[in-house]
Amino acid sequence: MTAEGGRADGGAAERDEIAWYTAVVQTHASALVKYFARRGPRQDAEDLAADVLATAWRRRADVPRGEELPWLYRTAELTLANARRKHHDLAVDMVPERGTGRVRDDPELSALFDDELRGALASVGERDRRILLLHAWEGLDGDELAAVLGITRSGADAALSRARSRLRAAWGRRLEF
Repeated sequence: MTAEGGRADGGAAERDEIAWYTAVVQTHASALVKYFARRGPRQDAEDLAADVLATAWRRRADVPRGEELPWLYRTAELTLANARRKHHDLAVDMVPERGTGRVRDDPELSALFDDELRGALASVGERDRRILLLHAWEGLDGDELAAVLGITRSGADAALSRARSRLRAAWGRRLEF
């Protein structure tokens, strides 16, 4: 006990929680902003990311230590779904800024490639698109992807494999003339 009548370790525990939360924000805030910017209006991305981080603070006892990012992405999905229900549909058909050098260096080819990829992504189911975007944009696979999806690791691996297969098939159909 301290002279003020409180527990001596109470302040240390609170400082530990604040330090943990500060590290979570510093480490993952930009990933959350990118997550939202890729899925909707960029002007909403920072606000939505802040909502997720506020939820992480309020529910800090539920956030698995060392597994913060998958928990944040799962919360981000719920936050985005709530935002869509409250306001309006947010665009999810933006293509990541990746591609081969040849495509990237040729604006006309790049535009064609982006349109075809958007079309192929639009033709797969919502769940497949979600899995593919979590993998491609957020770099999740294995245990992290499983945690975000709320399934086992083997289930996540199988789901990613099926989603890739469906995207390949959709891509192939789009390239047939």
